[in-house]
Amino acid sequence: MGDAIGQLFQGLLDLLAPIIMPDWGELVGLLPVFLLVGVVGPILTLLVLGWALYVLFRPRDRIAYTEPEPTAARIVDGAPAYPAGEPYCAFDRLVYPPGATECRRCGRDLAVICPKCGTGRPAHLDTCGTCGLVLRINPRAVAPPRAAPPPGGAAIA
Repeated sequence: MGDAIGQLFQGLLDLLAPIIMPDWGELVGLLPVFLLVGVVGPILTLLVLGWALYVLFRPRDRIAYTEPEPTAARIVDGAPAYPAGEPYCAFDRLVYPPGATECRRCGRDLAVICPKCGTGRPAHLDTCGTCGLVLRINPRAVAPPRAAPPPGGAAIA
């Protein structure tokens, strides 16, 4: 029985010997690995985490959508000239921004001149019945105008 306990104790000492009395030459050889895992790894992890957080939560421009106002049609030789591809109201002689389908003043449906073949059609139809051109334009946000520097340049301000 004493021999079995002695063998068990000797096995435990053999298992713990590399931990208690390490081979310093081997550990010095592993120093670059410890440096890479213990220093460079956390730095790279923090850089990637910081970049990901910035991409997710970076400040974004807040541009509110403002409905563009219709403009008066150009008069050429006493008759209104409507641009191709833009909706217009022939009754009020107003040209509306792309995507509009109804006149705000009189409530009538707007018309569009096809930019390809030049035929007129209602603005709510997105395909020309003559040439088959699909003209579908969705309204987009318009950036507000920027403030100009005061007269005389920024040096006066």
